[in-house]
Amino acid sequence: TAVTATNNKIRVSPLQGSQHPTSQKSQPTFGFTVNWSYSDAVTVFTGQCFVDEDGKEILKTMWLLRSQVDSMKDDWEATR
Repeated sequence: TAVTATNNKIRVSPLQGSQHPTSQKSQPTFGFTVNWSYSDAVTVFTGQCFVDEDGKEILKTMWLLRSQVDSMKDDWEATR
């Protein structure tokens, strides 16, 4: 992705998110955003934590990465 395809030094990047408390939902949903400090990109993640019949936790997630582009004509290639 644009985040890993860089010659910039990889740095810690701010993460902001939320999750439904597990006391309210046994299979909580969550979402978070990462504003990459070393790239002109932001990634959003969303998903749900499932617990199978053996007690194993499994995260199912989706993500979108948005890179900065110089014009609206490049909009389509900016989101992965």
